[in-house]
Amino acid sequence: MSSEATLVRDRAILIVDDEPLILMALRRELRDGLGPGYLYETAGDGEEGLEIVEELVASGIRVVLVVSDWLMPGMKGDEFLLELRRRYPQIRTIMMTGQADEHQIERIKQAGALDAFFFKPWNALHFSETCKTLIAAASA
Repeated sequence: MSSEATLVRDRAILIVDDEPLILMALRRELRDGLGPGYLYETAGDGEEGLEIVEELVASGIRVVLVVSDWLMPGMKGDEFLLELRRRYPQIRTIMMTGQADEHQIERIKQAGALDAFFFKPWNALHFSETCKTLIAAASA
């Protein structure tokens, strides 16, 4: 049995994006940058993201970081992150998008529901360092 199979993961990171290639790329980057000590979950939209967070929390798993796209079908990323912060204020959040409505981004920043913001394509090193900083802040 490998050591990874016996590793207990009680913390999770959720990535929400409607583009499967982005989900796979971010999951790989996060796993490479942060290691195997987390569950790396993905969702295709905000509604699914909220459901996954609820399931994880109900299972005793602490969600420490959520990375969300802005432009998605149904619930947009700003709405998703505002609702997530209302329900789970301890979860750190990052919005990542190629198309941003600056008014909506400013609104979510003012509401205190956004910890970091990245445009696509993103700088992998800066993204990884920001994730580490936010997770450390969430764990403090």
